[in-house]
Amino acid sequence: MVQRFPVEHEERLWDVVEAAWAPLGVEVDQARRALTHGTPGPGEDLHGKPPLAVVEAALKEFLSNLGSIGEGLSADELTDLDRVVEAKLYDIDRADVQAVTDGSDDGFLYARGFIVAMGRDFYAAVAEDPKKAVPDAECEGMCYFFAHLHNKRYGDFPDTGSGISRESCSNPAGWPS
Repeated sequence: MVQRFPVEHEERLWDVVEAAWAPLGVEVDQARRALTHGTPGPGEDLHGKPPLAVVEAALKEFLSNLGSIGEGLSADELTDLDRVVEAKLYDIDRADVQAVTDGSDDGFLYARGFIVAMGRDFYAAVAEDPKKAVPDAECEGMCYFFAHLHNKRYGDFPDTGSGISRESCSNPAGWPS
């Protein structure tokens, strides 16, 4: 049985993700919205750049911001965030999502990392309608981000106690026979 987490841990994850995106500016925010809801809306000028290119160019700085935020978190807080990321990756470990994102086992994990890194709205959109996923978009760094930060700061990887795996094809409900 999958151990779930308190709702406030999920809220905390999405708050931290949004806080890491916030300093990256209006163009990045508009690109994230465009990927979530379709093409840029009126008045949203991405200067002729595709939304995915804008977001991909900002991912390194997003992860850096996430690391800065994480520096002030306790071992328990990092474990809680890692548990939520693990569960979010597991929940979208589905054949219908993989059909859109493509990728090998590792590539599909990194594609799911991108979906989580994009934030709550994009994640919810893809979970509901996998056609909203972006082919070949990846964020490997998000997949074990809080686990690696925990290891760096405290000398070990957190035990989420969930009994699930974030690795591809591990969610039996997502991969019918």
